Amino acid sequence: MPANVKNDQKHNIRTITTTAELAEFCKLAKAQPYVTLDTEFLRERTYYSKLCLIQAALPPASVTRTPGGVAVLIDPLAEGLSLEPLYDLFRHKPTVKVFHAARQDLEIFFHDAGVMPDPLFDTQIAAMVCGFGEQVGYETLVRKIARQPLDKSSRFTDWSHRPLSDAQASYALADVTHLRAIYEFLSAQLEKTGRAPWLAEEVAVLLNPETYITRPEDAWERVRTRSGSPRFLAVVRELARFRETYAQERDIPRARVFKDDALIELASTRPLTEGDLAKSRLLLRDARRGEIANGILAAVKVGVETQDLPKPAPEEPGRPGNAALAELLRVLLKAKADAAGVAPRLIASASDLDAIASGARDLPALAGWRAEVFGNDALRLAAGEIALSAQNGSVRVVPVPIAS
Repeated sequence: MPANVKNDQKHNIRTITTTAELAEFCKLAKAQPYVTLDTEFLRERTYYSKLCLIQAALPPASVTRTPGGVAVLIDPLAEGLSLEPLYDLFRHKPTVKVFHAARQDLEIFFHDAGVMPDPLFDTQIAAMVCGFGEQVGYETLVRKIARQPLDKSSRFTDWSHRPLSDAQASYALADVTHLRAIYEFLSAQLEKTGRAPWLAEEVAVLLNPETYITRPEDAWERVRTRSGSPRFLAVVRELARFRETYAQERDIPRARVFKDDALIELASTRPLTEGDLAKSRLLLRDARRGEIANGILAAVKVGVETQDLPKPAPEEPGRPGNAALAELLRVLLKAKADAAGVAPRLIASASDLDAIASGARDLPALAGWRAEVFGNDALRLAAGEIALSAQNGSVRVVPVPIAS
């Protein structure tokens, strides 16, 4: 932990409830090299996350000259508070916006205001690039880098309830005060190793609006089915389209409309009347009548009658003919990831390896920094240009002599 970073979560804590106060804080933040941020939200009863709290902290010994810097809670539920000063900070290029596992936070800001924090630093991704393992949690980084304990007892509390308890406030502030030490350590490591461009590639995905757009016409692709029948899939597509549209328009969880197992049942039985819906074992009572029932029946009808049939997904790549190559690629990935000090999953997933073994080449694992670390040798291994050898307890890449 850097000497100038203190465990100061009990100091300088205040809750911002007015636009003027928020503008004052954001003005201070714009004068800093970075600001750490986090959110608390609820999503159990809505389709889109309900933003309940924003936490922010400035670097230690910042412009206020206080020993621990400034750490604040921002209450988006406060009457009359506009978040526009915060969004203006998000657009301010000189100040890095630091989050841990930012995807859900960014989804909220994108859907609420169409804005992204740029430049962005995600400490979870940076930690994987720096060799801290796969999907490393914030608590782990606090313990290993900031060398502080972390009280997670308030994690699942109701963040929409006011006033917040002292325990909630302390928990919330810890998510950004310790994040400063983590950011400073990881950013220094990336600079030292020259891997900042690796992080930039990953952050570009997070900042792409397409990452957060769910189109109803594509919703069926997330439904796991056992049947590859084009007609069956057509009904699944229309039912998933209706469910996604209905849930988005009313801001309710898609499971409140009907769950995936009910969708599969409906696609199999293809009900024609409300009487048929009443026979469903899995459909919620509210879905057997009214708007949802009408929507289900209309979707089934479209799916049964359409001539625009979806194509079944290709069989799982890498099986059976390329199973041996896929296993060799797994060994290569482990060896390359260990040598680079990077989490293997950040480089390639199991399905990526199967796809490479089956001949796929348009994959992130074969481009950018991943190609340098793993992808280029993966292609050489698939082409028979190199082999793997065990030497002194480690796996090595050896060239295969070219037959004359």
